[in-house]
Amino acid sequence: MYQELRGVLLTDVDSMGAAERAVLALVADRWPSSVRGDTTTLEFSDGTTTVLVYVSEAEGGARRVDGWVDAEILEIRLDQGDRQWRTVQSTRGRFAFERVDGGVSRLLLRVRGADGEVREVCTPQFET
Repeated sequence: MYQELRGVLLTDVDSMGAAERAVLALVADRWPSSVRGDTTTLEFSDGTTTVLVYVSEAEGGARRVDGWVDAEILEIRLDQGDRQWRTVQSTRGRFAFERVDGGVSRLLLRVRGADGEVREVCTPQFET
C-alpha cells in the first residue's frame, strides 16, 4: 500500500510521472549536472521521512551513493531507467550503494515509521 505524499497518492511507485508529481522538498548544497570529482549532498523530505544522500566518485568512474533515513528501512533500491541496484542497510537507517553508474537516479524505499506504519517513499530524480 502506498502512502500519500503531500496530497498525491502514489499508486505505482515505478511510474516516473507519479514519483515526480509527489511534492518532496529538496534541499541541496548544489544541484550539479554531474558529480565527477566532487561529493554532492542532497536532502529529500516529505514531512514525515527524511533521506540524506551523499554522491561521490568511486574507482573506475563509477559512483558511490551513501545515505541515511530517519526511519527503519525495510527495503531500498536505486533505479536508473531499466537498471536497479539493491543494497543491505544497517538497522540505524544507513545505506550504501558502492558502485553505480553515473546518470539520472532515484531511490525507492519501504520504511517503518516511529508509529509502526509501513510506507513506500520515492525520491525525486537526482544525478549520480
